[in-house]
Amino acid sequence: MVASGAAERGVPGTGRTGDTAADGDRTAAGRATSRDVARVAGVSQATVSLVLGDKWSGRVSARTAETVRAAARQLGYRPNLAARSLRLGRTRTALLVVPALTTEFFARVYTGAARVAADHGFGVVLYPSPEGVGPARDPFDSARASLDGVIASSMAADALAAVRGGGLPLVMLDSDPADAAAAVNLDIADGARQVAGHLLALGHRRIAHLAATVDSWTFRVRAGAFAATLGAADGVTLSAEPAGLSVEEGRRAAERVLAAPGPRPTALVCDDDILAAGACKAARRLGLRVPDDVSVTGFDDLALATAVEPELTTVRLPAEAVGAAGMRALMAVLNGEPAQDTTLPVDLLTRGSTAPPPR
Repeated sequence: MVASGAAERGVPGTGRTGDTAADGDRTAAGRATSRDVARVAGVSQATVSLVLGDKWSGRVSARTAETVRAAARQLGYRPNLAARSLRLGRTRTALLVVPALTTEFFARVYTGAARVAADHGFGVVLYPSPEGVGPARDPFDSARASLDGVIASSMAADALAAVRGGGLPLVMLDSDPADAAAAVNLDIADGARQVAGHLLALGHRRIAHLAATVDSWTFRVRAGAFAATLGAADGVTLSAEPAGLSVEEGRRAAERVLAAPGPRPTALVCDDDILAAGACKAARRLGLRVPDDVSVTGFDDLALATAVEPELTTVRLPAEAVGAAGMRALMAVLNGEPAQDTTLPVDLLTRGSTAPPPR
């Protein structure tokens, strides 16, 4: 594009702009300036301004933008954010709301979001909701006065009324996209279909679903996809057993299913790896072997999935990529750009906890 080429080549007259993130030219001696960044990146100061000022989209190539960011990181350059925040009326702070910090999934989401935020000169405040997936309280006296936008992971949109502050841009992650400025979701339904297809291919026909007792979009999607896929297969008997999200609750639910009268399920489909770990524990207590007597599957691919023996067959969710995509979507909304909903693929990881059913 012409504009992109002009900015990248440094056409005369484009070396400075009025609205620039490169106001650090007047820094104290010894500190890197935007001129230094431009020299290391091999671009003009105008390009540095566009990239670090979040105004490069459509004017500078993605490769050049990353080159500029890499040069800024290498030199330890930071633009004058205080001056720019006053000019734009922004705090350059985003709030990341999560239900809890009980697994590393949300820590990974934060890592991805914080990495992208740092490239844009933003900070991220992590806020685990005291009410879990229920209504999240406003962690500040006034969210509108303290934040530029909100990213919410695995939450219900109506649970965020307080922290949204009546008008803050909201990006939803792994959640119902309704009422959000943008949504970044994992292909949870496809992950559930992959699990179901794997068990069907192994020959399982008596399957029990250990269903999380959490009323959230992601668990409703898992349940619906399991039921639809397994229900469409010939000769399949599918039952569901509710379970709280803990190893102990997973163990109890699995014991109820495995010790119930009648033909025992040959496979336990669990809504996450924590429940699956509990299911494996239940099988051992009942004198059953995993996977010889009963197969067990998880969801999420937490560190726990490879800590148990046998290791869990599970669905890997790219949590860092979700956080990064969510922050990029929020940056786009704040810059007045169209933010498209995004769905990220997931992968089934086949490990030792699944095998053909016993004969």
